[in-house]
Amino acid sequence: MSDLAALSPIRTPEELQGFIPTVDGSPKDAGVLTLIVRRPKVNEREILDAAELDLVAGLVGDNWTDRPSSRMPGKAPHPDMQLNVMNSRMSAFLAFGDVDRQALAGDQLHLDLDLSHANLPVGTVLVFGEGENAPAIEVTEQPHTGCKKFVARFGAEAMRFVNGEFGRPRRLRGLNAKVVRPGTIQAGDRVRVVRPAETS
Repeated sequence: MSDLAALSPIRTPEELQGFIPTVDGSPKDAGVLTLIVRRPKVNEREILDAAELDLVAGLVGDNWTDRPSSRMPGKAPHPDMQLNVMNSRMSAFLAFGDVDRQALAGDQLHLDLDLSHANLPVGTVLVFGEGENAPAIEVTEQPHTGCKKFVARFGAEAMRFVNGEFGRPRRLRGLNAKVVRPGTIQAGDRVRVVRPAETS
């Protein structure tokens, strides 16, 4: 799937504001991986049923390893930004339920889970599936705020909302994460939350 620019319709400020209770109803301790998206090249998306998480590559086959970061010396890919994670209720709402358009948000993992700072402090581990060796990622402190492509796809109002007084504490634009235990993830996997205080 290639990029689609200047998409419509877009959500109004009133619709965005009215959606807050739905987002706030997201599970807090055990969610679901609803969508996996790989970005093989810039402006390309592949929706996957399953994917491999790797300590070095992040999501295998994704172009994160080719994405320069202004936050790193020499603009190397940022190790704490391997994965972009977004609340699936929010991304589906912005996309009017169109999964192909939802994938254009740019996030590899869409979770039905409360991603807010209050619920997932930095250092929280998200475990996919079952078993003590199940793949896992860790929430990092790097902010995820979106870019001009997000505006082109979902509108300026959406960008202001997800980064505004209601959206930012809830991480409605999403969060950054890194792989801490490799393995295979699948759409529909249960996602278990392990907060820093629970691992000490």
